[in-house]
Amino acid sequence: MAYFFIALMLALTCYGQLVLKWRVNLAGSLPSDLNGQLHYIFSLLSSPWVISGLASAFLASICWMLALTKLDLSRAYPFTALSFILILISSAFFFGDTLSLGKMIGTALIIGGVCVIAFVT
Repeated sequence: MAYFFIALMLALTCYGQLVLKWRVNLAGSLPSDLNGQLHYIFSLLSSPWVISGLASAFLASICWMLALTKLDLSRAYPFTALSFILILISSAFFFGDTLSLGKMIGTALIIGGVCVIAFVT
């Protein structure tokens, strides 16, 4: 069950990051004046999508706490690195971010590290 909560935490984290990026992209650039910046932030914070993204972070935290009831922190924490992989792939798919060779090598190293910590030790 702990790994289910970790998977759910990862999914919620990824969802939240993607939604926030999507809405920030739609909102455009941050204005230079303080009044414009406050309006910009309030506009984002009043968006149901942004609220859902922030709520997903809260729910991800709850899932994380539930996972930690069953796993040592040193065993569970490396799985959080999988969020880098999920975001890398998702941001390329949804936002057209580039997948460079360096990013792919880094991703392979992350996967290898998580496998070693989770399954070998």
